[in-house]
Amino acid sequence: MLYYRLFVSAFFLAFLFLVSLPATARATVRDVDGNVYRTVAINGLVWMAENLDVSRYRNGDPIYHARSMAEWMQAARDKQGAWCYYENNSGSGPVYGKLYNWYAVNDPRGLAPEGWRVPGDRDWESLANFFGGKVSAALQLKAMSGWSGGGATNSSGFSALPGGLPSV
Repeated sequence: MLYYRLFVSAFFLAFLFLVSLPATARATVRDVDGNVYRTVAINGLVWMAENLDVSRYRNGDPIYHARSMAEWMQAARDKQGAWCYYENNSGSGPVYGKLYNWYAVNDPRGLAPEGWRVPGDRDWESLANFFGGKVSAALQLKAMSGWSGGGATNSSGFSALPGGLPSV
């Protein structure tokens, strides 16, 4: 089971937050489905302060909803973009948004709203460094609830939530 989870985590990614250049800075952003997300400006970039919950690409085409692990794996074999809910529970959508595989994230039709993009390693490293390194950043970026253990301050307003692998 551990090997399977490592395989899934290595090849099927779930990006929860998006980033934009300051030119599109505003308190909220709306996706193609009409969902509205809070934003927070940190170190020259504007980040979504909520998890992405879109079911269509920017151009309006639907993203495949994988309702089982078999469907999730088949989408990957077919190199097809797919999404699922955290713990396969639609009730988790308002809190955790949706989980997307690499093919959905990398699709040229665009997963992010216009002017937004999925952050890369450099963005995450810059964010962590801005807050004094990974450990300090973790405390300042974590939401005040949902985490085991203490110390979260969410002083950044980023509101990161704990999530996991898709369990479709």
